[in-house]
Amino acid sequence: MTRKFSGSYTVTITPFTADGSAIDYPAWRRFLDWQLAEGVPGIIILGTTGEFLTISDRERAEFVEATVKHIAGRIPVLVGSMNAYTPNAVRYSRQAQDLGADGLMIIPPYYYTPTEDEIFNYYRAICEGCDLPIMLYNNPFTSNVDMSAKLVGRLAKAFPQIRYIKEASQRIERIHAIIVESEGLMNVWAGQQVLESYKMGAVGYVNPYGNYIPRASVKFVEWAEQGRWDDVWAVQRIIQKFDAIITEGHPLYGHQCYSKALAAAEGYPVGDVRPPITTFASLGEEGRTRVAKMVPLMRELDRVVAAIEGRRAAAE
Repeated sequence: MTRKFSGSYTVTITPFTADGSAIDYPAWRRFLDWQLAEGVPGIIILGTTGEFLTISDRERAEFVEATVKHIAGRIPVLVGSMNAYTPNAVRYSRQAQDLGADGLMIIPPYYYTPTEDEIFNYYRAICEGCDLPIMLYNNPFTSNVDMSAKLVGRLAKAFPQIRYIKEASQRIERIHAIIVESEGLMNVWAGQQVLESYKMGAVGYVNPYGNYIPRASVKFVEWAEQGRWDDVWAVQRIIQKFDAIITEGHPLYGHQCYSKALAAAEGYPVGDVRPPITTFASLGEEGRTRVAKMVPLMRELDRVVAAIEGRRAAAE
């Protein structure tokens, strides 16, 4: 492992053509160029926001290869390579390595509610099948299993590849417990609540908001790294308003379809979501009304970030 990951990594959408039948590569290249221009230090593809469950094996290989080639080493590319069937997770992980990915993000086997030993053996098989750095992904709301700090520590001490975790259990105290149980080996990444997570010892952020507010959401993580809590809160309080608008009435599909709708509002159309998630188009006036409420928040963030940077520049 020669490259250390830190900062705000956009966990990206996957762009689809208008009918949803294929990945839209021209739109993807434009989107990636925008991420680079806004200073995003890394991306994670084929996560929950990237609708990994709807991607065929052929699409997966082509998408990983196209992403790695376009990024061309400018920032790290991590790939979600999870699967409920261990041999598939191993195969996807090895494929990502062969195609030039820099790391992996892997949730435990979903649906089955596996035991801790079963989870351990799943990650062991992946580590035996490839050499890439691995970010564990603890999201009990989608995987139906909550990896304990003790299990995470056990994995970190057993496998040198496992040095990162996206901790999305919404239990902020878990961050410190993971650091203790792993004897400092594990680098914990926030899955939400950046300010609180960094105060507890987080060193990175898996960032869904980077799909439509990349600059602001990169900056407030940089400020968290510097302990500039008032500046972090100035951004986080506005981001919480996005959450309130998106999750009201539809907490699951919101972050996929609205991430795409808001990227389009910023000038980067990336299509709609694939079923069974509710499409933005089917929301009709409800969806358009919610987007109309959030676009001014994006402009407010631009002003807040510019004001903070201007104030800091003047002080220096």
